[in-house]
Amino acid sequence: MKTFNTETTPKKIDVSLIRKDFPIFTRQDGQPLIFLDSGASSQKPQCVLDAMDIYYSTMHANVHRGVYHIAEQATFLYEESRVKIGKFIGAPEPEREIIFTKNATESINLITNSLSRGYLKAGDVVVLSEMEHHANLVPWLMLKDQIGIELRYIKVDDNGYLVLDTLQEILKDAKILSITLMSNVLGTINHQIAYMTDLAHKEGALVVADGAQYVPHYKIDVAKLGIDFLAFTGHKMLGPTGIGVLWARSSLLETMPAFLGGGDMIADVRLDGFTTNEIPYKFEAGTPPIAEAIGLAAAVDYLDNLGMENIRLHELELLEYAFDRLEKKFGKDLVIHGPKKIQDRGGILSFELKKIHPHDISQILDQTGVCVRAGHHCAKPLMRNLGVTATARASFYIYNDKRDIDALVEALEQADKFFA
Repeated sequence: MKTFNTETTPKKIDVSLIRKDFPIFTRQDGQPLIFLDSGASSQKPQCVLDAMDIYYSTMHANVHRGVYHIAEQATFLYEESRVKIGKFIGAPEPEREIIFTKNATESINLITNSLSRGYLKAGDVVVLSEMEHHANLVPWLMLKDQIGIELRYIKVDDNGYLVLDTLQEILKDAKILSITLMSNVLGTINHQIAYMTDLAHKEGALVVADGAQYVPHYKIDVAKLGIDFLAFTGHKMLGPTGIGVLWARSSLLETMPAFLGGGDMIADVRLDGFTTNEIPYKFEAGTPPIAEAIGLAAAVDYLDNLGMENIRLHELELLEYAFDRLEKKFGKDLVIHGPKKIQDRGGILSFELKKIHPHDISQILDQTGVCVRAGHHCAKPLMRNLGVTATARASFYIYNDKRDIDALVEALEQADKFFA
């Protein structure tokens, strides 16, 4: 069974040096900021802020339109960013296959809207899983209402893994398999994505991968995985908000109808019709997120310099330490959802502490500077499967270390005593 490609000889990263690159950690609130919510949105290093500021300060102009110097500079940086981001995920043709959106949600909506105009029709089967984020669920539910597609779901077992025993049967006659690479609730990494893709392609189905949680943390090569679409977002990978990415095979983009209409996505417009621009511009109507793309490219440079294999090693160490400390301190009073094997999960811990409401936990932790998320994490069907309405969630990234885990444990101990 094929799995994700991993790299060798990872090296430790120096968190004390990394934190100096992030201005937010210089905040003076009487206590240090312990940010454990990168699964929702990561912090930004100074180089990302600088890259956007330089664009706005020295060369702001619209792209693909002006022939004057700063407009050409802006266009060059914007297109250079496209190629850099494409190479980061192993895109075979980064200059043609990377489409900028405002987030991963819009990327998936672009796919569903475009494929609903010709490729998908009433009765066609789309396969999802029960662990999907709403961004990879609601757009397909909308198509179910609009054109009558059939939705099938891959179940999640009690340990947080996809149940793949009957996958071949579930995929029978399917047109789409749309699956997350990593659960934003369980932390589950779906290592079997290449295997799932092989089965889906044998049925003639296209494969959509939601990489919003995976791409910021782990090395990915879309060509080796064999997937057809990948959606991810900038703000979870040190980049700015307002920038998402859709990668798709150029052969698919050539045949897919445009998603939005307006300027820049056209080759010609007449009163009786129009012709679309070449890809990727066919899918980028209007003024694009120029500064945000440049900022995301700077974030990609930062991650590349650290090494994705080193980031993975760091997060595995944090996970192992967190599991050990939490188990020793709270035992069975604290339940962590998802796989127990840290190799099968990312740096996310969704947990319950006794019967304390997750929102109460989050508020108590905030009083000590510890930031965690509480809620349904945009995954209500999965919450129902877990038998809860919400969880507290701590998520780690490159600027976290074992001291942050210690702070989390101590804050949870205070919450436990407060509600005893």
